[in-house]
Amino acid sequence: MPPVSLPVSTERLTLRRLEESDLDQLMAIQSRPDVVRYLYWEPRTQEAVRRWLSLALPIPSGKVENEAFTLAAEETASRRLAGTVSLFLRSLEHRQGEIGFIFHPDFQGRGLAAEAAQEVLRIGFQELHLHRIFGQCDGRNQASASLMARLGMRQEARLLQNEKVKGEWTDEWIYAVLASEWRPAADLPG
Repeated sequence: MPPVSLPVSTERLTLRRLEESDLDQLMAIQSRPDVVRYLYWEPRTQEAVRRWLSLALPIPSGKVENEAFTLAAEETASRRLAGTVSLFLRSLEHRQGEIGFIFHPDFQGRGLAAEAAQEVLRIGFQELHLHRIFGQCDGRNQASASLMARLGMRQEARLLQNEKVKGEWTDEWIYAVLASEWRPAADLPG
């Protein structure tokens, strides 16, 4: 797989590699209970965020399954870290990727996560030549489900009470889009 060309500018964001200097802004995101409510992990301490960042810093080779391309989504105007968006290489043989995104509440509801995620889909299909990209979310997370639908991803499955997250049985919803179905952002409905 070819290397990913970064940074990438969208209308309002700069998608770039994470840097050690992002630690405090990542802490402001990953330590919030409302941000991690539907994720597998609890709010992170500064040391836990530091460990996570150290794993996210190396440049992925694109040749190892489950490698993650985790990008900082920086609001260009404020130069603040709005969140992160990731593309995990789940199967090299079948050219499958998984998208994920985590945004600070101050940046939610403005279409920034959609802008970042659409660009990561473009990278996955056009630069990494993936065949299929999927995303998963807790069934209670309507914001993530709506975002994936707006990106042109179709809901492929609803797995009922298939996981116990933070002591509670939860549903898992799976969305996906094929390279042949994917449309650039300009072609997506409002």
